[in-house]
Amino acid sequence: MFRRTFWFTAGAAAGVWATTKVHSKLRRLAPESLAAQAADKAVDAGHRLRDFALDVRAGMAQRESELGEALGLDTPVDRELPAQRRLAVEGRVERRRDDHGPGADAYDHHDHSDRLDSRTPHNRNEDH
Repeated sequence: MFRRTFWFTAGAAAGVWATTKVHSKLRRLAPESLAAQAADKAVDAGHRLRDFALDVRAGMAQRESELGEALGLDTPVDRELPAQRRLAVEGRVERRRDDHGPGADAYDHHDHSDRLDSRTPHNRNEDH
C-alpha cells in the first residue's frame, strides 16, 4: 500500500514538473516573445557598435596627436570625446538602470531580461 502511494506521488510530481517545463518553453517560443528577444538583441548590438565607434574615434584622436607631436606640428588636433563618453572612460559616471532623466548616461546598457515577465506586454507596437 505505501509502495503504491509513493509511486503515485512520484508520478504526479514528475507530471507537474514536466507540465511546468513545457509551458515555460512554449511561452519563450511564442512569436511575441521571440520578437521581443530579437529586438532587445538588436538594441544591445547597436549599443556595442556605438561604443566601438567611439572607442575607435578616441584611439584615432590619440594616435593623431601622438603623430603630430612626433612630427613637430604646431597645431595640435583638439578632438575630444563627448562629455558623457569621456566621463565613462575615466570611470566617473555611475551607470544606473532606472535613470532616464536629463543627466542619464547615454551609453547605458540595459538588461532586458524582465521582458518575459507576464506583467510586461510583449507587443512593441502597443500604445502605452
